[in-house]
Amino acid sequence: MKRQLILASGSVYRLQLLEEQGYAVQAVASGVAEPDLSGTADLGAGLIYLAHLKARAVAEKGHQGIILAADTLSHVNGQLLGKPESREAARRMLQLLSGNKHMVLTGWCFLRTSDGLSFSGVESTSIEMRRWSDQEVEAYLDSGEWEGKCGAYGLQWPNDPFVTALDGSPSNVIGLPLETLDRVWTEFMTDSI
Repeated sequence: MKRQLILASGSVYRLQLLEEQGYAVQAVASGVAEPDLSGTADLGAGLIYLAHLKARAVAEKGHQGIILAADTLSHVNGQLLGKPESREAARRMLQLLSGNKHMVLTGWCFLRTSDGLSFSGVESTSIEMRRWSDQEVEAYLDSGEWEGKCGAYGLQWPNDPFVTALDGSPSNVIGLPLETLDRVWTEFMTDSI
């Protein structure tokens, strides 16, 4: 039997990851506006808080079951990178990633509506990229692969042509730390659903 889950997100990437992992997913956009976390002292705590807000917002819409919410950001050299709003913003992000090491953080929250039980955490993945040529940046921008992606970049694991080292969960970079979520689901979320 498939694991039933409500995803508090409109992300097609998160939905696809969960379905490939064997979850039966109902996706419901939370409607929560994502605040600017650039001044946050503890970025991980800010992401967890935002994931809690999203999960609760979906529960308040009347959805019952186990709700999963998450929020992902990248940061490099002290700068936060969310989803680019334009091609120019994506270009700036890719130029920041080029030849640098960056971190991808995902704050996540499971909420079981039957009793209000919740589990949350933050996952961190470190990525090093080789230097991109100007032509590679423009070709990537032309491909449209940057759209809707944190840091303007979509990881192609395990044969990514730009990544030279990765420490942590590859799926976290795409939007959900599946290894951690599967463990939490198995250990905690299946009792008294």
